[in-house]
Amino acid sequence: MLADTPSAYVESLESAQAQTVGQWRNRAVAMTAPGSVTFVAEEVPGALAFCGLMRVVVKQPQETNRPLQAMLISVYVAAPYRGTGLADELLRRSVAVAADELGAGILQLGVHEDNTRAAGFYARHGFHDTGRREVYPLDPSNKEIIMERELSPAGPEA
Repeated sequence: MLADTPSAYVESLESAQAQTVGQWRNRAVAMTAPGSVTFVAEEVPGALAFCGLMRVVVKQPQETNRPLQAMLISVYVAAPYRGTGLADELLRRSVAVAADELGAGILQLGVHEDNTRAAGFYARHGFHDTGRREVYPLDPSNKEIIMERELSPAGPEA
């Protein structure tokens, strides 16, 4: 994933490869922590044919003057599955779980300023550019565009 789409993550390939087995186990535990839901798509359930994933987490810290916010993170679709509708399905499920299970009223994400394909995808699914920009952690000369979408329980699908 990191080698395929490095600007989609806030970690370098070298950093990920340097992680110990224990550190990866801790990450796996975090993916199932309360306030976090991870969707993993496999070609054949239980097989090693990894197709994609999306993770939704309750944002910390919260902007207290707004509805509960969740963040869409760890978004990835393997190259052979791009354009197949898999990303649409993963996002639809992520939006639903953010609203219905996590109780969020807003779903936010950050997209690298050069990733126009991803920004367009999110815009087609109801996300809008908030006007906020954050420094891209791996290269402070770049920015992440902060996008968000308002949610409602059992509301319209992505």
